[in-house]
Amino acid sequence: PQIYAWSGGGGRRGDAGGVAAHGGGGWAAGRRWDWGGGGGRGGGSGGAAGAGPRVHIVQPNINQQEKWVKGLERRNFARLAGLTGAPEAEPRLILWPEAAVPDYLEDEPWAAQRLARLLGPRDLLMTGGVAIEWDRQGNAIGARNSMFVLDARARLLDRYDKAHLVPYGEYLPMRPILSAMGLSRLAPGDLDFWPGPGPRSFVLPGFGTVGVQICYEIIFSGHVLDRAHRPAFLFNPSNDAWFGPSGPPQHLAQTRLRAIEEGIAVVRATPTGISAVIDPDGRLVASLPQGRAGAIERRLDGPRPPTPFSSHGNLLPMLFAALLVLAAFAHRRFAR
Repeated sequence: PQIYAWSGGGGRRGDAGGVAAHGGGGWAAGRRWDWGGGGGRGGGSGGAAGAGPRVHIVQPNINQQEKWVKGLERRNFARLAGLTGAPEAEPRLILWPEAAVPDYLEDEPWAAQRLARLLGPRDLLMTGGVAIEWDRQGNAIGARNSMFVLDARARLLDRYDKAHLVPYGEYLPMRPILSAMGLSRLAPGDLDFWPGPGPRSFVLPGFGTVGVQICYEIIFSGHVLDRAHRPAFLFNPSNDAWFGPSGPPQHLAQTRLRAIEEGIAVVRATPTGISAVIDPDGRLVASLPQGRAGAIERRLDGPRPPTPFSSHGNLLPMLFAALLVLAAFAHRRFAR
């Protein structure tokens, strides 16, 4: 894989203006260090690329404190744009993290057009954002933690809504009771998030079938794929900036388990790390460490047949456990 990293640290409205150099933090958009193969510096690692779709993963290193600061809107978008890179002849599936775009793409056409200007004619962008639910009077009544698919003509081709929401973070359980007690969500915001219907696959022109699981949805064993439409790979956009230094490695380990169980490649894009490409055997073939801005570009392995776990779930382990219990009872009975 190619792993690009910048020496800098860490939008809402405002144009990037061509992504020129950003001073003060060692950031120079357009300058890149190519680290390929082997044990890449800055946390990259990997073997030979596969024959599947070409993905370009962006890790902007924008932390929670910087993300919503109005004065940093232009800088934050410039960082995402610079790491996305210039369009090339070969199409790219560009992958941005969960909640990478604070604009409302379905309600603000200019925001989608700004993103589309970063894309080549056959590129697609998958980016996290928020979808607002409105009532008939035009009042906002709910929100969705969503992953949007955007093409170079600023068309929103599809949307996935997170199904497993974080209690007390994305919604307040038993809101009438807990609100009366003075409790509120840990995350700021007036609207609770609404859950989506569950795992589904996108059919993306030129890139095949892609599954999506947002953030901690990936930890739910046996519930990460659309079984009727098995994807070629699984995209796990996440925002691990909430979790401190110990959370992201644990989240990455859970993601590797899902890759092994399902026999499918998993790609992670996070704002602050750990972004990664994981092969169907659970091997970490490319990654960017925490606290580093950079990008990974790689052609993924092709799809594999479903594993026994993917086909049967926990049925076989449960049968094996039942046999062990029966064997224990039998041993106890005949040992007398």
